[in-house]
Formats: sequence, structure tokens, C-alpha cells
Amino acid sequence: MNIAIGTTDLIILGLYLVGVVLFGSWVGGKQKNLSDYLLGGKTLPWWAILGSIVATETSTVTFLSVPGITYEPGGNLQFLQLALGFIVGRFLVIVFLLPLYFRGEIYSAYEVLKKRFGGTTERVSSLAFIVMRTLADGLRLYLTALVLEKVVGIPLSTCIVIIGIGTIIYTCLGGMKSVVWNDCLQFVIYIAGAIFAFAVIIESLPNGWSDYRQFAITHHKLTMFDFSWDLANKYTFWAGLVGGLFLSMATHGADQLMIQRYLGSRSQRDAAKALGISGFVVFAQFALFLLLGIALAAFYTNFPPQTPFGKSDEVFASFIIDHLPIGIKGLTLAAVFAAAMSTLSSSLSSTTSALVNDFYLPLTSSQKQPEELVQTSRLFTALFGVAQITVGIASQSISDSVVGNVFSIAAISTGLILGIFFLATFSKQASQVSALLGFLVGLIVVLYVAFEMKTQVAWPWYTLIGATTVFIVGIGASRFLPEIQTAVEE
Repeated sequence: MNIAIGTTDLIILGLYLVGVVLFGSWVGGKQKNLSDYLLGGKTLPWWAILGSIVATETSTVTFLSVPGITYEPGGNLQFLQLALGFIVGRFLVIVFLLPLYFRGEIYSAYEVLKKRFGGTTERVSSLAFIVMRTLADGLRLYLTALVLEKVVGIPLSTCIVIIGIGTIIYTCLGGMKSVVWNDCLQFVIYIAGAIFAFAVIIESLPNGWSDYRQFAITHHKLTMFDFSWDLANKYTFWAGLVGGLFLSMATHGADQLMIQRYLGSRSQRDAAKALGISGFVVFAQFALFLLLGIALAAFYTNFPPQTPFGKSDEVFASFIIDHLPIGIKGLTLAAVFAAAMSTLSSSLSSTTSALVNDFYLPLTSSQKQPEELVQTSRLFTALFGVAQITVGIASQSISDSVVGNVFSIAAISTGLILGIFFLATFSKQASQVSALLGFLVGLIVVLYVAFEMKTQVAWPWYTLIGATTVFIVGIGASRFLPEIQTAVEE
């Protein structure tokens, strides 16, 4: 076994992985019912919800792949245009969608659709979410395992299993409260890791900040805006503002991964505060990681790697292992796993919540005791963890940048669900049948645009295309097919 880091760093990394599991198991406490296990007893403060929101959407994809964007030749800050759309989208969620989740006692975002349309719409939307989360987070698990493989020299599949099982343990034992508080801890760790890495690079350059600034200007790395109308370019102002707006509305307004956090807060006001501020924090994070990518490009221009990198995803991971000093290396590697485990644990908790509340409870006739439901939820959490591990192992054959695959999956599926929420919010005539018809047509259209259409369209537009197709078809079906009733046999 070829271990790429020293004993001190290996101890730091090992202590972190063990500490996360123990801390999560302890802070979660004893869960007496589903509210405790899936919503943290609705006692979580707004700032903890804020930290959890940010950490959940800041996976290893962000930590490793986003710096690769500015590292590549021609790469610059245009990715931040998406973050502008993310900010606007969050405030639209606060105004139009967030109030839906505080009308009555609900555990899943898709229970709102059941009240408006019926159980079939609820289950179709929930199933789309579950499939999307499992696929996307399996890819995230794979990317994290790449780092562990480089560090300890064991097979990639074994690395995937190790990370997956560690996340499963503390999520199963501690529930939502464990996930949120671990997210806050992991947020601090990965931000510190990024800042330390950035500082080390600047210190390593012959003339420090002067070299960094000169390199960024000479190579046009600080360019942020592109006002062209090229639909194939994923980093234009319009793709960022409009596409990012719709993507943010979908991921933060119609996705159980985030809705679960709002439902765990003490009030709608607290949830709104956490969501609104999170947009600016995420923008700052993206800026930090993009600037870090420029620093990496400047570093490797001065100190070329012995072997060219195969993927941009590998650059930051290789720098951590090869160039960071003892101690800082272990901390930064811990940050990689912090970014991953925060997202993976949140995914396990949210998919379990969706499965239990949208499928298991409605389809189970017998009355279950609270303790029995908690144990069943733990079982589902473990099963979803195994599913993510399976996807992660299968992802080894992927050749494209992982960040593109993850965002594409999210953009395709969440747009369809957002379209159904638009129908629920803005149309009184839309029925369950028209909503499902819109979903089906929207799925066909967005898959055609993504994979078959000759004119290439970048992934930031997928959410907009999917959501508007579902909404327009749903409205049309409800108006031009009045004989369709608002319910179907369930």
C-alpha cells in the first residue's frame, strides 16, 4: 500500500473521520419520533440552518472541481454569473414557495403537491427527487474517493465504501440534528482548508501577491461577465442570471434536500433568514474557490507538474497531497471529506424523509408506533447509503468532468418538479392529470434538448426549459381538456 501522506497528516485525517462519526452520533441525541429523527425536533436555530444549507450545497464537486474551472486555459470568473442567479432565485423562493411549507404539519416538500393535486403527483415528484439525489450524490461520493485513493493507495472501490459507510453510520444514529450540526462543523473546516491552501500558494510564488495579480491579469482570469447569447455556453450572463435563477428556485424551493432544513427551523421567519443570507455566502464561496483555481494555475506555471493532469478535477487534490506542509495537508484533506460528507449525509436524510412520508406511510395500512417508524427510517437511510455507494463504484467509467454531470442531473430533474410547484402556486384550474401530463411532456422535451438536439444547449438552461414546459402544458391541458377531472383513481 503506497501511502502518499506522512504519519502526522494521516492521524489528523483519521481523527477527523472518526470524530465526525462520534460527534454526529452524540449530538443527535435520542430520537423518540419522526419529528426528532427527520426534522431535528424543529428546534434548530436559523444560523445552524444557514450553515447546513451552505455546507449541503458545497460538496466535493465545489471544493475540487470549481477551482479547476479557473485553472484551465481560458478559465475565468464567469462561473460567478450563476451565483448571481442563485441569489435572486432564493429571494423568489422566500416570497412564493416558502410559505407553502408552513401551512400545517408536513415532513416532505411533496406533501404540498398531494394537498393540491393528489397522491400520484406527490409520489411522481418524490420519486424523481429520490432518483436524482441518488445518482448525483453517488457521483459526488466517487469524486471524494479519488482523493482518498491518492492518499492511502488503496483501490478506488474500497475508498468509496469507506466514505459511504462512515456517512451512513452517523446519519443513521443521529438523524437530522446530527446532520445539521455536523454540517456547521464541516463548513468551518472546509473554508479553513481552502484559505490555508490559498495562503500557501501565495507564499510559494516568487513575488507573492504581485505574481498572482500579474498572472491573473495577463491571462484574463478576472473576467466575470459574458453578455453573449450563445446557448451552448454555460457561463454567460443570461445563462447565469436566468438559468441560475430557475435552478436555484428548483433546488432551494422544490427539492426535499433543502426543504427538510426549512421544516427543521423554529419558524418560517427563521427559515427565510437562513435561506436569504445563504445566497451571499455561497457567492463568496464560489469566489474563493475560483480565486484558488487561479492561484493553482499561477503555481503550476512556475512549478510545472511532472505529469500533466488528466482532468481539471485532479489539480487541487494533487496540490494538497504534493505541496502542502505537514499538518495543513491533513487539515485540508479533512476539508475535502467535510465537503463531501455534509452533502452525502443531507442526501441520505432527505431521501429517507421523502420515501417514508410519500410512499411508506401512505401505502402502509397498519398504525406504526413512533419508535418503530424511527427504526424503519434508519433502515431506509442505510439502504440509500448502499445505493449511493453502488452509483459511486459505477461512476469510475465516467470520462467527462464530474461537475458537469452532477449539475446536469440536477438541472434536468429539478426543473420538472419546479414546474409542478408553479402549477400548484399559480394555477387554480390545473388538475392532477394536467400536472402529470406536463411532467411527462417536460421530461421528453428536456431529455431531447440535453441529448438529442443538434443545437447544443448548456445545462443551466435545462431547469428553465423543464419548468416552463411543465407549466405551459399543464395550463393548456387544464383549459383545453376540461373533461379531465382534477383527480385520478389512486
